[in-house]
Amino acid sequence: MVPFRRILFPVDFSDRCLGAAHYVEALAGRFAAEVILLHVVETTMGRPGDLDFGGMVASLQWEDRIARTQELLNHYLESELGFLNVQRRLDTGDPARAIVSIAHKENVDLVMMPTHGYGGFRKFILGSVTAKVLHDVACPVWTGVHMENAPPLEEISIRSVVCAVDLTTKGEAPLRWSADLAHEYGASLTLVHAVPGSEALPERLLDAELRTHLISQAKQQLTNIRGELSVPVEIEVRAGDVHKVVSSIAAQYKADLVVIGRGHHTGLGRLRTHSYAIIRESPCPVLSV
Repeated sequence: MVPFRRILFPVDFSDRCLGAAHYVEALAGRFAAEVILLHVVETTMGRPGDLDFGGMVASLQWEDRIARTQELLNHYLESELGFLNVQRRLDTGDPARAIVSIAHKENVDLVMMPTHGYGGFRKFILGSVTAKVLHDVACPVWTGVHMENAPPLEEISIRSVVCAVDLTTKGEAPLRWSADLAHEYGASLTLVHAVPGSEALPERLLDAELRTHLISQAKQQLTNIRGELSVPVEIEVRAGDVHKVVSSIAAQYKADLVVIGRGHHTGLGRLRTHSYAIIRESPCPVLSV
């Protein structure tokens, strides 16, 4: 497995970030990774400092805001990340664009960021910043909802990994990451696939006999995949909506991490369309690759 050498951790100083910091600390500590702690001060049209925005007074207010934010960032999560190699970065502009830009320029191996699970972007499934980052960044993204309820550092471990597999096309990246992480942590690995059920298609288009055939076929395909992996693997195939099946299996196996594919470069067809819903409903963090 390619180790995590550099982790980008965007923060907005919310309680979600305090919880996410536990996961960042655990992962960065295990892989001796550098952490780029990033905060982006959002700017809009009519940025303070423009002559038509109030001139010198507004410019001074902007400079004061930047200085105060920098001071806050300098000491943010000081105790949680105190034993790590941390680079603190303050940027301005559109938060999502800044995150993607820094991830690419700094050759980041992983972006770790919480999301609130709702928002007015990408079909109201995720917050706009997280959705844009998931869509545009090239490296894997570790995210999840309800990070404010994250367990303390000493209780964080990866003992169970669930990998959502789309069998309509090749999804090698999620399988590789899942197997490598399971091997690294000595965790169990479960491959899960959802075939269309009555919730996904009208019953007249997918009768019980056809559904049984699809489930049997999927199990055989996953069995073949299991033979190519270097770790023990459980197989789960169920009918129903992808995000509901994945979240149900994750809960059943008490997963510490769900791994999914995303984006056109992964070739994951039906799973890709459900990735935001999986993240929203997963009972544990999701690694999107």
